[in-house]
Amino acid sequence: QLTLVQSGGGVVQAGGSLRLSCAASGRTADYHMAWFRQAPGQEREFVAGAQWNGVGTTYSDSVEGRFTHSRDVARNTVFLQMDSLKPEDTAMYYCGASWGGQPMDFTRIDLRLFDSWGQGTQVTVSS
Repeated sequence: QLTLVQSGGGVVQAGGSLRLSCAASGRTADYHMAWFRQAPGQEREFVAGAQWNGVGTTYSDSVEGRFTHSRDVARNTVFLQMDSLKPEDTAMYYCGASWGGQPMDFTRIDLRLFDSWGQGTQVTVSS
């Protein structure tokens, strides 16, 4: 398991940008790293994720083309750059880690595979 510490987030107007960071206590290169979000009264949903070996990043349809997941292997940190934000992007955002070694199908994601979670960071987009 990793300890994940998130930073970033905040309040922004529609059309604006925010960047989230997720710093890990160990080697992120050994883990599938992903971002999720949860709005009040709703289930946690997948936003973006990258394979443990850095080959392939998957985005949900709702953020494709607007959000970008990246990683700094040397710093064991992953990022979520969020551009062209919309009010419907408002949610608590979480980073998660799942042990790598085998490819993960982010289109049929199982949250139970993620045993490390960040503390969450609030993103609020005003209209």
